[in-house]
Amino acid sequence: MESTVDEIGELITRHAHENPEGLSNSDLSNLLPNISVQDRVASINKLLQQGHLEILTKNNSLIYRYKDASKKTNVPKGADNEEKIVYSIIEEADNKGIWIRDIRVKSNLIMTQLNKILKNLESRKLIKAVKSVNASKKKVYMLYNMEPDRTVTGGAWYQDQDFESEFVDILNQQSLRFLQMKLENARKLNDGPLATKKMACCSVKQVHTFISELGISKVKLDEDDLETILKTVVYDGKAERIPQAEGGSLYRAIESPLSVPGLIQTPCGICPIAKNCATKGDVTPINCQYLTDWLE
Repeated sequence: MESTVDEIGELITRHAHENPEGLSNSDLSNLLPNISVQDRVASINKLLQQGHLEILTKNNSLIYRYKDASKKTNVPKGADNEEKIVYSIIEEADNKGIWIRDIRVKSNLIMTQLNKILKNLESRKLIKAVKSVNASKKKVYMLYNMEPDRTVTGGAWYQDQDFESEFVDILNQQSLRFLQMKLENARKLNDGPLATKKMACCSVKQVHTFISELGISKVKLDEDDLETILKTVVYDGKAERIPQAEGGSLYRAIESPLSVPGLIQTPCGICPIAKNCATKGDVTPINCQYLTDWLE
């Protein structure tokens, strides 16, 4: 019986490979007319367990589709056909997850049945629901041990779906400080303007190392995160980005031709009602909360 099951399995696998859209029981019956239903079912079950086939539903019929051995599905033990279908759909979504609506469409299961299956798979820690920053009231499903993609979590800039603007501001300021230090050190060499510009250039890796050594981040940041921050410094008009022929970019603080007057750095320098300020009246330096905060 074992050899028969294996031989039938090879035939089913070959036909499934030749038909990437999948095969129904009716298709297999036509392709393997001399194989009994019992032997065919036994072979299909073994292929499903081995991960050589995946099972889906289409127009209320079961469809068996070839699955690459290198992407073998870890079919949950003891799972029924509907659970295998839902599990394989979620597995296929990888670390970006999948909405429950899309699972329902692909599995062709009614919502009450699907909710029951999802709850069961969650309780067995086979899948998990993850909140997405793209839609606060919706969740996506993925395998339990899968690390969510940053498009789902928002990456380092989000905590519990809230954008950490203060954290981004701190990284922006510290990245700019590093660029400015590089520029200042380059100026001290007095090798001319061209040499100064060249020596002031920083790679993303250098900035990443600097921020990592500061220890100001509770979450692990990669170089892509720091490049995002450097781009905000460029958008602020405080740095420039220099693309490299071999790929990647260098960043450099922009040299300001004039120092900023001291008055402009105080709240008075940008106050829209400064002309109304006087020693007496409603608007006075003594009663100005902005000036008080700045002096502190």
